[in-house]
Amino acid sequence: MATTHTAVWIDHHEAHVFQVDPSSFSVSTVLAPIHVLRHSKRERAERNHPDDAPRFFRDVVSALAPASQVLVVGPSTAKVNFVDFMHDHAKGVEVVGVETVDHPTDKQVAAFVRQYFGPTGGDHGRS
Repeated sequence: MATTHTAVWIDHHEAHVFQVDPSSFSVSTVLAPIHVLRHSKRERAERNHPDDAPRFFRDVVSALAPASQVLVVGPSTAKVNFVDFMHDHAKGVEVVGVETVDHPTDKQVAAFVRQYFGPTGGDHGRS
C-alpha cells in the first residue's frame, strides 16, 4: 500500500492542499476571503482584512482532513502564521516541516513533497 503525504502550499491569498503518493497527486484550492471596497464610483478588491486570517486558516485546516501530518510550504510569512494557528486550533494534525518554496507549479510541489519524504516515504529527518 502506497503512503500518501499531505502538504499545503500557502500564501496570504490562497492555499493549495496536496495529497501526494509515489505515482500521483491531487490538489484542492482554498481562497482567502476578498472584500470589495467601495469608494464613490469605483470598486477595489482587497484581501487580508484583519478578521479574515483566522477564517481562512480554519478553512485550510478543514481541507487537510483526514491528514494527521502535514508539510507546510510557501513563499512568505503566511506559512509561519498558519503553523502558529495550527498549534492552537488543529491539535490532531502534526506539522512535520515548514519550508520556503516560492511559486512552483503543482507538479513541482508534488515532486518536492516526494523528495522531502524520500524514496521510502518515511518521515523526513526522523530515524
